[in-house]
Amino acid sequence: MLGGMNHDIPVLALGPQGEVMAHAVDACVHCGFCLPACPTYALLGDEMDSPRGRIVLMKEVLEGGLDLEDAAPHLDRCLGCQGCVTACPSGVPYGELITSFRGWSEPQRARTPLDRAKRYAILKALPAPKLFSVAARAGQFAKPLAPALPAALRAPLDLLPEQVPAMQPLPTLTPAKGKRRGRVALLAGCAQQALAPNFNAATLRVLARNGIEVVIPEGQGCCGAAALHTGARDEALRLVRANLRAFNPDDYDAILSNAAGCGAGLKEYPVVLHGLPEEAQARQFSARVRDISEYLAELLRDGELMPFLPTRRPLRVAYHDACHLAHAQGVKAAPRELLRAIPGVTVTEIPEGDLCCGSAGTYNLEQPELAGQLGERKAGHILSTAPDLIASGNIGCHTQIQSHVRRAGSRVPVLHTVEVLDLAYRGEL
Repeated sequence: MLGGMNHDIPVLALGPQGEVMAHAVDACVHCGFCLPACPTYALLGDEMDSPRGRIVLMKEVLEGGLDLEDAAPHLDRCLGCQGCVTACPSGVPYGELITSFRGWSEPQRARTPLDRAKRYAILKALPAPKLFSVAARAGQFAKPLAPALPAALRAPLDLLPEQVPAMQPLPTLTPAKGKRRGRVALLAGCAQQALAPNFNAATLRVLARNGIEVVIPEGQGCCGAAALHTGARDEALRLVRANLRAFNPDDYDAILSNAAGCGAGLKEYPVVLHGLPEEAQARQFSARVRDISEYLAELLRDGELMPFLPTRRPLRVAYHDACHLAHAQGVKAAPRELLRAIPGVTVTEIPEGDLCCGSAGTYNLEQPELAGQLGERKAGHILSTAPDLIASGNIGCHTQIQSHVRRAGSRVPVLHTVEVLDLAYRGEL
């Protein structure tokens, strides 16, 4: 029973996800620990723009006491960062709740044709690296016009790097150097193939150097997280099922992702397929999923990671916790351990480090004003630590932080954690 609601309401249409939502709503005791962990509450100070406020709104909509469109503005402003999940003493699975609700509510939304077209374009371009690359390159020509454009059109242009790199072909198999000590599969990702192809290149080099054979399975595609978290549940299911066909967990020691959002998405597959025939397959799959930092840190702890070369000078590295790594996956120690293993590196902690940078998948395209405020706030806190390098583990965070750091007038390099490790191995730090 969902928070005391009666059984004559549309919650029955939620199908298998109704059980997930009922558990999430019933678990919330409205204690308020989530408030300081919520980025939108920090900016707006409105109870309805907090996790516990949104839980009330969702409950009221499902019980028929509130119109969906009246609740929608507050629910749309949720980043899905899951900072509240980390802060919650009652263990409310808020991420599962907001995702399930969006999947149920989106088909009923009264969106304008222009809004629907924009969302359709985003969900078609993001999962298609070649198409996204073409769009990004076209956007380079429009960047000079950005200041004169409305926020909705200016936001994607502002986030583009100064130069869109050429996409790099990815090998199906990267052999281990020396004796093979492991075999993993790698999710190639979507937007990062177009915006930051060196993430994958550095990942392959670091793993191969450590005796790990890497397979990039054919037939894989987008993890489905962007579709799932924006309510396009049918599209998400299609993408999830395609990846389950492409990756056979029994063939690998681990299935790796080097994008926090994608890794969290892969680990969500059992929730996505809850109550469906593929649920058991999804559980077997997700049990093998690791973030690249998790996997490498396990090698480090076991004394099996190749030592890094010392830096040429002492380096202060500001490490940014991507929300879908720290909160959704619970991975905080691993990247710090890896960076500190580089002789000469000091890892600096960032004020308000647990608060989202404002990227959050498609959020900075759909909520550009709030995303911009959070990005500016994050960049200011990072730069206050006077870093020589900025490291993170997610393409969305990388793009958002780099954009706002540059806007603040700083040229401090922004790198993926695995890029820092790769440079250390090559003696280029």
